[in-house]
Amino acid sequence: MVSRSFLKSGHTPTLLSAFLYFDLSFMTWVILGPLGVAISKEFGLTPAQKGLMVAIPVLSGALLRLVAGVMVDHIGPKKTGLIGQLVVLAGLALAWFLGVHSYHQVLALGVVLGVAGASFAVALPLASRWYPPEHQGLALGIAGAGNSGTALAALFAPGLAQVFGWQNVIGLAALPLAIAFVVYLVFAKDAPNRPPAKTLGEYMSVLGTGDAWWLMALYGVTFGGFVGLSSSLTIYFNAEYGLPAVTAGFFTAACVFAGSFVRPVGGALADRFGGVRTLSVVYVLAALGLALVSFQQPSAWISLALMMFSMMALGAGNGAVFQLAPQRFGKEIGVVTGLVGMTGGIGGFYLASSLGWAKQVTGSYQMGLLAFAALALLALVGLTGVKARWRKTWPELAGAAASALRL
Repeated sequence: MVSRSFLKSGHTPTLLSAFLYFDLSFMTWVILGPLGVAISKEFGLTPAQKGLMVAIPVLSGALLRLVAGVMVDHIGPKKTGLIGQLVVLAGLALAWFLGVHSYHQVLALGVVLGVAGASFAVALPLASRWYPPEHQGLALGIAGAGNSGTALAALFAPGLAQVFGWQNVIGLAALPLAIAFVVYLVFAKDAPNRPPAKTLGEYMSVLGTGDAWWLMALYGVTFGGFVGLSSSLTIYFNAEYGLPAVTAGFFTAACVFAGSFVRPVGGALADRFGGVRTLSVVYVLAALGLALVSFQQPSAWISLALMMFSMMALGAGNGAVFQLAPQRFGKEIGVVTGLVGMTGGIGGFYLASSLGWAKQVTGSYQMGLLAFAALALLALVGLTGVKARWRKTWPELAGAAASALRL
């Protein structure tokens, strides 16, 4: 998958630094989900409160991605990433030192954790600007595979919480983040072809482009489904199948690893077959998997298999969307990444909060899962409607680079 031309065309230390920064930031972003069983036990939370607790960092990260995208265009991705990491490190240290004593303080911590979620809008432009159009899918897939950090949180946080207490896990999370900060500081470099900073009017002009809204909507389903499930699955497996928090965390980690490491595959498939074709298949598979898992299965293992299937489809879709984005908005990739990433986070907020609401109102997660499966099919219908226009107009907009486009 990684060809010699790919290795020669970009800057590998920056790509790997972007991956590590993204990976450990995502670990921190969703950490309230794996800790959710312990937190809800201490504060006596309802299903709806648990859903909101894991959804708040997702929403905060979604909104802050737009801010990060603007900063990337003005001061560059490296400086933006350094600032964001320092804010998260300070927030974790303060929360650990002072302690978290109420549900509302948990929500406040979730807002700060959203800064880590905004790393998406930094890591992807940092990597993207080093690579030509024919390698965008793979480069962004590798950098974007940092969303596997959500699996690290699910894998280790519940067990560490049993040994040290969940509040101490908040402090422990700062240790790997500090290592990632040093690696990023030393090895990451801004690409030499950085576009000039844009005016407010230029940012607004992107929002006036229908293609931007379509990419935002498409990513709202793929990444929204991925991060919404990543934040919720530990609580889901604990509530639906009575699994202990540690076991539920292992199940969640398996799902997240599956989805994360298929993301580069999705990008590579989009490079080869086109992002539109790849996404079309993704939405069908994701809708099928989510619909099947919504009917409570006779065992947690069957549910795990279906969740892994769904997450793999969504993960591949994440890579495919970001194979498309630089082809249409190469010069505006910073702000477009922020906008697309923002709607991806909003989709995750919707899924995580709706799962908690559905559980509280109906006693089951089924309605929340079925509603999101329907959104995947709706995205497929929309994509089918615009693909002919994209294939006609995007090569014209790309000009000399048109021959490299794979739609």
